[in-house]
Amino acid sequence: MSLTFEPLSLDRQEEYRAALNGCPQLVTSDFALANIWGWAEYYKLEWAFHKGLVFIRQNYPTPAYWAPVGAWDDYDWTDCKAMLDAASFTRVPEHLAGLWAKAFGPRMEITENRDHWDYVYSVEEMVALKGNKFHKKKNLLNQFKKKYDYQYEPMGPECVEEVLEMQDEWYKWYEEHNPSEALKAENRAITRVLHNFDQIDNLTGATLRIDGKVIAYTVAEPLCGDTMVIHFEKGDVRFKGVYQAINQMFLENEAGKHAYVNREQDLGDEGLRKAKLSYNPVFFLKKFEAEILS
Repeated sequence: MSLTFEPLSLDRQEEYRAALNGCPQLVTSDFALANIWGWAEYYKLEWAFHKGLVFIRQNYPTPAYWAPVGAWDDYDWTDCKAMLDAASFTRVPEHLAGLWAKAFGPRMEITENRDHWDYVYSVEEMVALKGNKFHKKKNLLNQFKKKYDYQYEPMGPECVEEVLEMQDEWYKWYEEHNPSEALKAENRAITRVLHNFDQIDNLTGATLRIDGKVIAYTVAEPLCGDTMVIHFEKGDVRFKGVYQAINQMFLENEAGKHAYVNREQDLGDEGLRKAKLSYNPVFFLKKFEAEILS
């Protein structure tokens, strides 16, 4: 049976989350609902529900199939016509890559993609910021707290318009100084998620204000049990320590019941990789490219 793809719809988010929760491995950030919803317009994403699995296909800039989500261990991959039709997959989690390697043997070529690894951190460590390895972060956080009269607030639908205004100002400044197609695409994804903040189940976030104005925000989502994923985090860098502040305060106030925080991938950007490594990840969620050889 071939797959029948359709545009993403929040009307089916409960079905999608059920498939996510069926994955035997901690889910990578790519497949969080807010992530695929935010990037759906840019990548022209579609999904297909098939025997308890959800396959995702992107149509821009080139057609590509993402790894399916669902109860991978219970599925007969060797008898899956959809797999043969697609032939190649991207963003394949490590557990699924191992299943496919066993199912297809030498017919399946699997390649590690370091640029897409997720960085996962201990919430406890990111809140406490103890020891030498977090000394610079803790110092910047303390400077922010001491210097500014700030207000921390959980994000709700009532403040989304103000967050959109801050995002617009942030984007325009960076577009003027360092324009890029990636920056433009990210801004569209953020705006799409914020416009649907109250329609996406379990979406959460926080803001920092100074003199009543939003100067930082974060948007996050619980991801399969003990992990919180940070989708977007922006701050006005004129306020020294603003990123350390919004990061630490959000986790302290909103993520206490989670053991881990996933801060997504670096996409091969050297500066971003250095920044993510500086927070001392406790482990990575590896991802692979997979292709069925003809």
